[in-house]
Amino acid sequence: MKFRTPPSNASVTNTPDETGKLHAPSAARNAVDLCDMVASVAPLTGDALEIASGTGQHIVAFAKAMPAIHWHPTEVDQNRLRSIEAYRLDSGLSNITPPIPLNATEAGWGEGMAPKGLILLANLLHLISKPEAGTLIKEAAHALVSSGQLIVYGPFKRDGTLTSEGDANFDASLRASDPEIGYKDDAWIKSAASDAGLVLVDAREMPANNLGLILQKP
Repeated sequence: MKFRTPPSNASVTNTPDETGKLHAPSAARNAVDLCDMVASVAPLTGDALEIASGTGQHIVAFAKAMPAIHWHPTEVDQNRLRSIEAYRLDSGLSNITPPIPLNATEAGWGEGMAPKGLILLANLLHLISKPEAGTLIKEAAHALVSSGQLIVYGPFKRDGTLTSEGDANFDASLRASDPEIGYKDDAWIKSAASDAGLVLVDAREMPANNLGLILQKP
């Protein structure tokens, strides 16, 4: 499967600054709420993997908020890999590893990954197809330790319904650019997670009509 990077209307500054950093205003806005949600369920120590770390803004926020966890960022896009590394170096934090290239929509990566206690995925599933999302969830389940958690955050349909005009407009724009992508239904995510052997622990309503799904490997 071919991994799709976010379309051009995604809220990311496409031109890096002199250090290589990209900037996503939405990442700056939701970092505190995401950190609070993750910190409330994260293990006290261990290794955490972020799938599709984007600009690198979130991984630095997580590492600052949860310093006893060792954070492993990943990306498929070279410009974003460089941006993540620039944020990592600028932060001076020792609990973030250099980013690694990872296409999380390809089968097989989960088995080859050193098991992690926590895997985090933010704002990606609406930008990939259903088969790709299903593969990603299945591989993430393989990459978790027993009792490890997968946290999925982003915009979703609720029981098949788009619950705001803004969501309906954004979903329509995504599907116009690529009919295979767009908002996934929360019930479908829960079903795909169950098929992968994960158990839903909690579903949290988040600001800007986003949803955080906390899934656990028995």
